[in-house]
Amino acid sequence: MKISIIGVGLIGGSMALKLREKGIADFVYGIDQNQQHIKEALDLKIIDAEADLHQGIKNSDLIIMAIPVDAARKLLPDVLNLVSDQQTVMDAGSTKAGIVSAVKDHPKRSRFVAFHPMWGTENSGPKSAISESFSGKAGVICNKEESSEDALNTVEKIVAALDMHQIYMNAEDHDIHTAYISHISHITSYALANTVLEKEREEETIFQLASSGFSSTVRLAKSHPEMWVPIFKQNKENVLDVLNEHITQLRKFKSALEKENYEYLEELITNANRIRGILR
Repeated sequence: MKISIIGVGLIGGSMALKLREKGIADFVYGIDQNQQHIKEALDLKIIDAEADLHQGIKNSDLIIMAIPVDAARKLLPDVLNLVSDQQTVMDAGSTKAGIVSAVKDHPKRSRFVAFHPMWGTENSGPKSAISESFSGKAGVICNKEESSEDALNTVEKIVAALDMHQIYMNAEDHDIHTAYISHISHITSYALANTVLEKEREEETIFQLASSGFSSTVRLAKSHPEMWVPIFKQNKENVLDVLNEHITQLRKFKSALEKENYEYLEELITNANRIRGILR
């Protein structure tokens, strides 16, 4: 199978490595405006050749869009304009409703399969790509009934080759759930990092005293705004909903400390411990 990867960064690069390793990808074209990414992807043998959009699509069986969600939403109609009824297009965006709605009336909508691999790190670029990234993680396919059977089968084959377990849901539900389990985590991490940077002016002290707990909590704050601002923008209503609840929970902890109500503080922590039974 010949594949074009639009966006040869962390996600696109990791997918290309794994699909090549599994023998799914015979030839991989890289499409990216960032020439440094193209150079690195070629050097690391993530891609076989650079291509422009028209050339890559013309010569590929599968087109994978691994670019920020606002860019994907804008570019997807143009990509579908160029594909035939034998080609498949999939994305890898962290929000789905906006992308799906952008092509709901497109005459070639059935050639597109909305997909989200539930994996990522705070790193970016081809040098951060890892072939085993997706193993054991969830691969979410959204609105499968809107995709043609052969296109869906192709993407299901890709998800299996990535060693992911498949989950099917509609785009709106996907965006609600990811706001709860992913997007709020990033906002919390950004906010905590800003809090510490504001209150602790001695950077060397942060470095010397940072525990594994602090480091793991703020790890996501290293994630790039180029990716995450579009995600928050596309999923604004769901993110605001969970953010309001998060603020309410923070106020409960604040109130318990202010009032020296340590029994209530213990209740809050004990209730939070219930997450152990879910995340084993």
